[in-house]
Amino acid sequence: MLRTVADKLLAPTRSGLLIALASAATLGMVFIAQYGFGLAPCQLCLWQRWPYAAAAAFGIAALLLPRQRPALLALATFSFLIGGGIGVFHLGVEEKWWQGLTSCGGGPTPNSIDALRAQLLTAPVARCDEVSFRFLGLSMAGWNVLWSACLVIFGALAVKRAGRESK
Repeated sequence: MLRTVADKLLAPTRSGLLIALASAATLGMVFIAQYGFGLAPCQLCLWQRWPYAAAAAFGIAALLLPRQRPALLALATFSFLIGGGIGVFHLGVEEKWWQGLTSCGGGPTPNSIDALRAQLLTAPVARCDEVSFRFLGLSMAGWNVLWSACLVIFGALAVKRAGRESK
């Protein structure tokens, strides 16, 4: 039974749609967290959204362009890998394993009113090294790492299946 479910999910005609839907659902959840629950994103949070947008576009393209499906699914999978990598970096910053980017908050103390004004106008919405929300002990960056890993595995299996069926 499990094999039958996997075969249906990994069917080349469905995998692009599932990738697009998973990406859209993920983006929907972060927008609900931001606008519905007031969880302001930091710079790294914003960066983690872009790979999902790219993967959604590649997933839709894979659905519409069957001849290029294996390559498009591979690009979607690579997008998830990049998003997971940004998530690992963000998680490390949150856990103080390494230092974040200077654009993630803090920075030098301004020495004039104009410098203070410029710093305030370009300041990120939230700090990258402070966790604003945890669920089951993981921050949103930590959950992104796990979710991205699941999507990379799904994508890799979908690429393998699409490549095998395109021959």
